[in-house]
Amino acid sequence: MVTRKHSTQIIMITVLLVVVMSISMLTVGAARRRVTIRFVAANHPFTDVIKPLIPEFEKETGIRVDVENYEENQLTQKLTVEFTSGASTVDVFMTRPLQEGRLFYRNKWYHNLNQYLSAPGWDWADYPKSTVEAVTLNEDIYAIPIVTEWKTLFYRKDLFAKAGLKVPTTFEELEEAARRLHDPANDMYGIVLRGQRGAAVTQFSSFLYSHGGDFIKDGKCVIDSPEAVEAFKYYGRLLHDYGPPGVTNMSWPQAQALFASGKVAMWADASVLIAGIIDAEKSVVADQVGVAIFPAGPAGAKPFQVVPWSVAIAAQSKQKEAALEFLKWATSKTMAKTAQLGGLTMARNSVWNDPEIAKHIYPGLAESARLTGPIAVPYDRPLMTAVTEARDAIGEVIVTAIESGGKADLASLAKSAAAKVDVLLARAGEGPSK
Repeated sequence: MVTRKHSTQIIMITVLLVVVMSISMLTVGAARRRVTIRFVAANHPFTDVIKPLIPEFEKETGIRVDVENYEENQLTQKLTVEFTSGASTVDVFMTRPLQEGRLFYRNKWYHNLNQYLSAPGWDWADYPKSTVEAVTLNEDIYAIPIVTEWKTLFYRKDLFAKAGLKVPTTFEELEEAARRLHDPANDMYGIVLRGQRGAAVTQFSSFLYSHGGDFIKDGKCVIDSPEAVEAFKYYGRLLHDYGPPGVTNMSWPQAQALFASGKVAMWADASVLIAGIIDAEKSVVADQVGVAIFPAGPAGAKPFQVVPWSVAIAAQSKQKEAALEFLKWATSKTMAKTAQLGGLTMARNSVWNDPEIAKHIYPGLAESARLTGPIAVPYDRPLMTAVTEARDAIGEVIVTAIESGGKADLASLAKSAAAKVDVLLARAGEGPSK
């Protein structure tokens, strides 16, 4: 029988439990609000798009995001140093599958994402097979694709019209257009391409493939093949004769800025970089930019199409739940649509099938993507662990080719570079199978 005394005790206990539970919930809520994750990003148009929107994520989730961004090679160096120390505080980071993907995966610096992909709202099926393969090693998905890009030719429509030139469809026509439009006396240059050692390798790749060459075949570096040597000669001559001064110090930011300033007639680079040359606030030629498929070389048109950047969770992160929430937000359909409308070329299928986006895609870009897909090579650098060192070795040949106008003994230099790459392949156990 329950007495009044017992009833009072029960009520008091119930009240106490409610108070304790309330305090506990408040504590958990406060703890969540105090969660801070560290997002280390690249100096990239994607970072420019999401950075101003992060306060919205913070308000919705109570998760604070500290953002750092660096030039791409500085980013890799910083992450490498931190992860090697074993005491990194990085939670989410941008990463290049083709650049450091194999190295970071081998060192177990990525948090495996397989278990999360079926979560509601993720919609992993929205990614094309090629982009999924780009971030997969040994069936482990270690990052989420952000953008896809392909080799694209940007050109000045007004200059081509004035000179009566058609858009180049072959390397011969590309060189002739560069020659016709090259006017250094009036601060106008026929073409700009990346000339900075390692940075130039990815953009040189399409010239290499279109000459019939490649970086690696059957575990051996083949950049000393006759086809590859011809590609070096052509690339060097093009930039030496019709490129701007100081081109061997130029990566994409410098080349983009030069084209946007109205001083270059053509620029061949990654499609994603179109955003910086069609923005009227950044480009004086924003309304005169033409977009075309990469021209054909002796072996046909073989431009690259790749996933250059993805986002990953650090294996050493102590805030993986919060990191996952940020990762899902940053790579969501909504964010992909926002970035696509901002001029990027995102990896999700949905952005290319969205009627609203179709109205805003810059003329020629979607057509360039459609024509490039069936003929593209799915990588733009040597597929190997020590890719940075390999790019530097190959980049040395590119720089000499530019400085000499393609007239140096490039065959010998390419042979020496290939030997260096072979050593790197052997050291990583990636050489020819015995």
